[in-house]
Amino acid sequence: MTRILIIEDETTIAQLERDYFELNGFSVDLCHTGKEGLQLALRDDYNLIILDLQLPGIDGFEICRQIREAKEVPILIISAKKEEIDKIRAFNLGADDYITKPFSPSEIVARAKAHLTRYERLLGKQEAPPKDVIQIRGLAIDKASRRVFVRNKEVVFTSREFGLLEFLASNPNRVFSKDDLFERIWGMDSNGDIATVTVHIRRLREKIEADPSNPQYIETVWGAGYRFTV
Repeated sequence: MTRILIIEDETTIAQLERDYFELNGFSVDLCHTGKEGLQLALRDDYNLIILDLQLPGIDGFEICRQIREAKEVPILIISAKKEEIDKIRAFNLGADDYITKPFSPSEIVARAKAHLTRYERLLGKQEAPPKDVIQIRGLAIDKASRRVFVRNKEVVFTSREFGLLEFLASNPNRVFSKDDLFERIWGMDSNGDIATVTVHIRRLREKIEADPSNPQYIETVWGAGYRFTV
């Protein structure tokens, strides 16, 4: 059974989320403090984590950072913080989605299912990727082993980063908007959360470009989106 951890200090909201997930066949654990939530997240094997930002003890930003450093698991932020800077910070720390309160419980369940499906595909638990290697000017992307080499040195990527890089490199010289990339890689409409695309593009550039401020692989096409140039 798919296991979900909900870290939320507001008991009523946490119980509402739990009820909807359990009705959809998930196994759910609840905790109401940052410290307890972080301990559970790092100790146990969860398939997905629902995380509030304003928590007693340790805030959600720090929890997100520590989880992402240790594990590859979908993290969905649900918070009353609505500023764009908070969303960008959360995405930069590794969050996969950001939903503001008040929210629709059914939407959260739908998004959770989409992220779970996407992670299974990205981690190779469904159909295996084609067994070939993309090689472009010192960059090698091995689809079968999901490994990336930059100038003969292996560089580690998260599943989401690899999925984005593989997609762009597999469709060279085509321009994709942020909305296109969000829908294709994250698997759902952006709903204002396309800031994560910008964050992930920056991470890719930091890892594959000799000079991230003057990218040679992933170019910005102003007013249109991004293009992987060969």
